[in-house]
Amino acid sequence: MLENLSSFIGLPLLEDNWPRLWSGLLITFEIVITSCSIGFVLAYPLCLARMSKNWVLSKAVLGYVTLFRGTPLLCQLYLVYYGAGQIRPFLTDIGLWTFFREAYFCCLLAFTLNTAAYQSEIFRGALSAVPKGQVEAARALGLSSFAITRHVIFPQALLVAIRPLGNEVIGIIKASALSAIVTLPDLMGATRTVYSHTFDFQIYLYCALIYLALTETIRRVLLVVEARYSRHLHVTASAAVAAPKQRWGRARQVTPQTP
Repeated sequence: MLENLSSFIGLPLLEDNWPRLWSGLLITFEIVITSCSIGFVLAYPLCLARMSKNWVLSKAVLGYVTLFRGTPLLCQLYLVYYGAGQIRPFLTDIGLWTFFREAYFCCLLAFTLNTAAYQSEIFRGALSAVPKGQVEAARALGLSSFAITRHVIFPQALLVAIRPLGNEVIGIIKASALSAIVTLPDLMGATRTVYSHTFDFQIYLYCALIYLALTETIRRVLLVVEARYSRHLHVTASAAVAAPKQRWGRARQVTPQTP
């Protein structure tokens, strides 16, 4: 009975091929973590440039953001991976062909440019959500621009941006499966290789479950982080709700009883 159940759910298939899937999963981790980290570092300067009063700088960043948010990631990946081959002599002359000839670095570049565009807009929305009155109050206290950004603006903006940034990471995890199309042996690429040898569709089921486990883990971690760093908002809201009740209770105590 147990042997039949094991065969039905494909456990022998997983036992025989888990090293290949694990190797692909590590590559997926590397691509996602590296691209999202570099994109996070680039996003804030891009956001500031987008909000700059310099018309040329602002429009240049707007064009970059519009291009990478308005076109499919697969198209961008093709442009980087296959487009580099079209200008190989030029890239060889400037010493960049060793970078662009590797599918790993092409995927890393495409994902980084894409997620930087999305994260910059997330930061722009989060910065716009910070009340201007708090900035004016900080200036009235004599704080420097750096101190205002560090202690007033950035903490509040980051709290607003936590969930959208988490959604962006989840989106990059799922989009990283496109790397298999350009021969990168990530999780999806390893799954395709296993299927080409076994012709057992259940390997795609295991691949989907791994992606689901990754995204669900990140979602739950973000909920915990958001709840921890926003607990002061819940305390303030509870106090605001309790205050009218207390005042109403005191008012009822001093109200004279009519005969």
